[in-house]
Amino acid sequence: MSFGRRRPLRIGLSARIFHPEQGARGIRSKTLQVLEQSVAQWVTARDVLVLMIPSVVQDGTLLRSNIRLRDYAEYLDGLLLQGGADVSPKAYGEEPLKPEWSGDPVRDAYEVELLHEFMEARKPVLGICRGMQLINVALGGSLWQDLPTQRPGQVAHEHADYDRNAHPIAFAEGSQIAKWYGGAAGGRVISIHHQAVNRLGRDIAVEARAEDDETVEAIRWQGRSFVYGVQWHPEFHTSAQPDLLDCNPILEAFLAAARG
Repeated sequence: MSFGRRRPLRIGLSARIFHPEQGARGIRSKTLQVLEQSVAQWVTARDVLVLMIPSVVQDGTLLRSNIRLRDYAEYLDGLLLQGGADVSPKAYGEEPLKPEWSGDPVRDAYEVELLHEFMEARKPVLGICRGMQLINVALGGSLWQDLPTQRPGQVAHEHADYDRNAHPIAFAEGSQIAKWYGGAAGGRVISIHHQAVNRLGRDIAVEARAEDDETVEAIRWQGRSFVYGVQWHPEFHTSAQPDLLDCNPILEAFLAAARG
């Protein structure tokens, strides 16, 4: 690398965790920590180094160093919390209404610690889907465990079409996202979730809602650093889909905060 070239940003990506399957053999009998390809490629399109951050088990048999999640927060320029499993209702003081909504408490604990370390280091954080929900819960908020049964509305936030499931959102008046988009009113987004923000966390402001049923679709922490969350999946929006919201302004704002 040329010394005259500006150092590329280093963005940490939280890991999705797949736990060993009962009775499985081979790789499925192991704990897997992975990233979803499209979210990494969405960020690296800006000449950014993306590094997945593994969970650090302090009492694990494979511990070979004293590396902590705090060390990642000090070394990296920003954090991206990707989507995945439900956030456990126990994280916000509730019992799961159904066993399949129990979420992943192990991943919750790992990501909550990761979030707080980056916030303490005043490094920017962007949460996508589950990542947005995790931010809200980590700051004392709660979630609707299941929109169709607890808050039925006109919008199918989860559908068999998966990454083709889109609906319109409206930006909140005076919101940061409205400023990023030059005062635009909103747009169509690909949103895939059955849980959603219920009670807002401390110092959390709503930035966007679903146009038809008011479900929270974007949030912002009003604290001293950039902490932002979107319920939709910007990594699924492509230039071949001009009817969808161009998510480049969100990425550019996050990376600008990472550059300081």
